[in-house]
Amino acid sequence: MQVRDVMTKDPSCVTPGATIREAAQVMQRENVGIVPVVEEKGNRRLLGVVTDRDIAVRVVAEGRGADTRVSEIMSSSRITTCAPDDDVDNAMKAMATEQVRRIPIVDERGSLVGIVAQADIVRKGHDSQEAQRTVRDISEPGGKHSQ
Repeated sequence: MQVRDVMTKDPSCVTPGATIREAAQVMQRENVGIVPVVEEKGNRRLLGVVTDRDIAVRVVAEGRGADTRVSEIMSSSRITTCAPDDDVDNAMKAMATEQVRRIPIVDERGSLVGIVAQADIVRKGHDSQEAQRTVRDISEPGGKHSQ
């Protein structure tokens, strides 16, 4: 099974100049915990992501306001991605290695085309034992995104 078979296509996104309030409104409207950050709405080149955890830890806990720019708190270094043609097993391995629950999907130009969450893989009926192993590995304490 390929990533394209389980990914959410064309996810909502924000640009670095958007406010945290705007990112949070996208999360609320779409019922998601991650919003990809793209260079421009037109070309959708992936620059990073902002998560509900980023907002809680880097904005609320630090006493910043909702007008804080996404560029100030987004995760942008070494964002793990997959391609639509990648095998779902590769996406699950990347999630386990990076200890993340979601992976942006980019095309050959680095433009955002989708996103895959661990729940997408489970819902689409992928090997349940492998999915359970991935969830266990993701949930281990630590990981580069836990700071």
